[in-house]
Amino acid sequence: MLWLSTSEFAAIQAQSVAPAGSGAADPMSRSGNPQPKAFPAIAPAFEVAAIRENQSDHTARSHIISSPNNGRFTAINAPLMMLIQFAFGIPESRILGAPSWISTTKFDIDAKADTSVDDQLSVLGSDRGKAQKRLMLQALLAERFQLRAHPETRELPMYALVVARSGPKFLESKANGTTIDGGNGRIQVQGGENTIALLAEQLANSLGRPVVDQTGIQGRYNITLKWTPDNSADPKLNGTELAAAALDAPAASFFTAIQEQLGLKLEPRKGPVQVLIIDHVERPSAN
Repeated sequence: MLWLSTSEFAAIQAQSVAPAGSGAADPMSRSGNPQPKAFPAIAPAFEVAAIRENQSDHTARSHIISSPNNGRFTAINAPLMMLIQFAFGIPESRILGAPSWISTTKFDIDAKADTSVDDQLSVLGSDRGKAQKRLMLQALLAERFQLRAHPETRELPMYALVVARSGPKFLESKANGTTIDGGNGRIQVQGGENTIALLAEQLANSLGRPVVDQTGIQGRYNITLKWTPDNSADPKLNGTELAAAALDAPAASFFTAIQEQLGLKLEPRKGPVQVLIIDHVERPSAN
């Protein structure tokens, strides 16, 4: 069971906080004394973080548990690829240039912020809290994994998720949390906010290429999709190889399941897609 939020990558980037003291010099008063300046707030950070490589059975499920309104972050048996997805709000199919080990080596992380950060996060709304926690994780990955990355827009094969003629076939949810369970021919999204965007992310991971939500559907929904797995997506391909792959469709059962069970449809297209380019990453530093 994987707990994820759904803010888009561009929105996360827009909420980055500039370092205190950046910008023009302080204006001077007529007396020659500097006037007080309102410096931007320093983004909250984790005070301590234990990171260990998970040596247990790697067939076990991976977990990320993070509430938007406190300073605790926990990952169990999670590959770095999953952590990057969470930190930048971007699916795996749009993360390029990464070494293969970030998808295979699993980690356990127990990170905590001090009580002042808990207090800050506790008064933020859900969306702002999620964005702030992602910035905190970005900082942690930069410090401990030496992660360096930058966004680009590339013309790539993609799928547009649209509403089929039959119309949507899923029910609205009243739950506040978001639970996602994906893989092995099954995707389940329950509760949370903007869950159609979450569904698009999960479909992208299954297909191995970007899926853009063009349904225009807002709100929270319980969604379950089941299909017969096939070998259409080669797990050995990633990054540029996947991006350059031809627009070969997966088995018809996958498309049929989406249309019959959800009332949605995937349309193959090619267009501008925002991706995250991994420039540098290392195995984590010692605790």
